[in-house]
Amino acid sequence: MSIRDKAIITGLYLSKYSEVGLKELGFSSFQEAFNILGFSLGSKPSSIKNYRDEFDPLFPNNRKGWHKRPIRDYCKYFYDEYFNITFVEFSILIKSFFIENYELEEFVSKIERKDFSESVAKRLLTGKAAEEYFKKEYVKIQKFNLFDLTDTTNMACGFDYKLSYNSDFYCVEVKGLNEMKGSIQFTEKEYYVAQNMKSNYCLFIVKNFKEKPIHDIVFDPLNSRLVFKEIKREIIQTNYTTII
Repeated sequence: MSIRDKAIITGLYLSKYSEVGLKELGFSSFQEAFNILGFSLGSKPSSIKNYRDEFDPLFPNNRKGWHKRPIRDYCKYFYDEYFNITFVEFSILIKSFFIENYELEEFVSKIERKDFSESVAKRLLTGKAAEEYFKKEYVKIQKFNLFDLTDTTNMACGFDYKLSYNSDFYCVEVKGLNEMKGSIQFTEKEYYVAQNMKSNYCLFIVKNFKEKPIHDIVFDPLNSRLVFKEIKREIIQTNYTTII
């Protein structure tokens, strides 16, 4: 399924379920949803809004949408295709667009009694949106515009991206915040790598997804204006053995 198809279906979901859909996805406003879902898809916030508006005349809500013209054929196709899908099924479909292996994650969380609530799903969405924002915006930053980008998000190496230009490089860790301010958490590995990379380690913070995303860039974050506090949690693990 293409990015455009997913954006259309997401717009359909938001139009059909409005505030109920927002709550299911953990959002407090449409603008927040447009921003996070748009960037997470690799699309644009305005595209998600426009597709929601496209479907609005077909549902009972207080929005007029694009009511002065017929719905476009390719949008009507998705309206017909998903007309009879249940709210639960539709919600799972939407979450699967943005959270890798969502159904499996949810299944495992139920078995292991892990927290996979709306807030957890939203944090994952915000993180994904921040990463996609960075991939779109880094070339516009003068310090980075000549650098090549390597995605390391699945390598568990202590940073999300490596920017390289000849012998110069930066290790970039991307964090996302819904508000203008909030807490930033480093894993032990991220902290260790930042400690060793120093000025070659860059913390890229995308904030204010609730209204209009902007970013801050902090080089050598452990020796910057930011103050990191160590928090230790003791984990007790129980194993069971048998003899055959």
